[in-house]
Amino acid sequence: MGHADRFAVPHLTTALTGPLLEIESHLLARQPAIEQWFRGQWQRTPAPFYCSVDLRNSGFKLAPVDTNLFPAGFNNLNPDFRPLSVQAVQAEVERICPAARAVLLVPESHTRNVFYYESLAALVEILTLAGLQVRLGSLLPGLDAPRPVDVPSGRHLLLEPLRREGDKLVLPNLDPCFVLLNNDLSGGRPEILEGLAQPVVPPLALGWSNRRKSAHFTHYRRIAAEFAEIIGIDPWLIEPLFRNCGEIDFQKRAGEDCLIENVATVLEGVRAKYRQYGIDQEPFVIVKADAGTYGMAIMTVKHPDEVRELNRKERNKMARIKEGQPVTQVLVQEGVYTQETWGAENAYAEPVVYMIGHFVVGGFYRVHTERGDNENLNAPGMHFQPLAFAGPCAFPDPTQEPDATPNRFYAYGVIARLALLAAARELDEVKGPHP
Repeated sequence: MGHADRFAVPHLTTALTGPLLEIESHLLARQPAIEQWFRGQWQRTPAPFYCSVDLRNSGFKLAPVDTNLFPAGFNNLNPDFRPLSVQAVQAEVERICPAARAVLLVPESHTRNVFYYESLAALVEILTLAGLQVRLGSLLPGLDAPRPVDVPSGRHLLLEPLRREGDKLVLPNLDPCFVLLNNDLSGGRPEILEGLAQPVVPPLALGWSNRRKSAHFTHYRRIAAEFAEIIGIDPWLIEPLFRNCGEIDFQKRAGEDCLIENVATVLEGVRAKYRQYGIDQEPFVIVKADAGTYGMAIMTVKHPDEVRELNRKERNKMARIKEGQPVTQVLVQEGVYTQETWGAENAYAEPVVYMIGHFVVGGFYRVHTERGDNENLNAPGMHFQPLAFAGPCAFPDPTQEPDATPNRFYAYGVIARLALLAAARELDEVKGPHP
């Protein structure tokens, strides 16, 4: 891929004359008030250390569909904006541990995922440029000696077995001021990380062993309502409708009636909004595990009967997430079409925005040549093309049209920060000490 293509901007297949243009116009008109409001929010509820947000842009709606507090993909960011990441890390370190010289980074235990190691190498570079000594303390089972990892980009990593002395994690010749998790704890909270004297960021309670997407989007719903009142829009234009089910077992078909009822309720809510805005598309919902990531245990549903008609293979697919953990609760979320396409194949794309602290540091488009406009583009085992953002999502240009590239990126950054604020409120609810 050439340099020009790498930083190209996908185009909207829908004409920008409807609600999205209205959203972008409102954001531009109220930009000072928006930034003042965010400043007040961050003073009350500081943001998590880092975060990435998956957005969907339907041309009539721009909304977050997933918020990851242990992001990978740092290698996909535009290197021109690396200084933004470095400065944001420095600001976060000053808040967490002003005298910090070293950080212990705890990664995922992906032994064969080359893309993850590329992201990890990029994250190590950012932390190092911010003035920190960085070492990787691995939770990989059976790791009893340092293990070098070479990544295709030519960078080198060294995974070292974690060691605990009293209430602190240490490595040889390293006394880290804080522990940075890049492990989402899908498999549970390791005892070695419990009750540490060092700050652990993000806190263990925000790992998938505790966190629920339904709680996140409950916070987001309130924030969207607050924000929509400030800028004068319908909150639905920036929020996916959702409901969550109680206990469910896909293999035993337990909880199936509750799921069907919730699917029907969300579909009807979306249908009503489509009628209100004159949108001639078929509503759909995304049913996904209420905890977990990596694009597992997700399905698109257009009619409640599809839930009852799942075959055994489909039920098995929905029953497990990463590390074989069982799915016991699901989120039924309004499906947001993506109308952003890229390249000669008109492949569908969705923006992913990255933040460190409360600063937007860039992002990329997830471009998938084999998936439709109503499907999850973050699909395991299938290829997607990352397309680095051409702009940093922080600075609109009021001299240009509302849908001009810098203003589109600014809209991404605003909506992503709303999701980040929902995560900050999750963080605020975590019991016990946290930075």
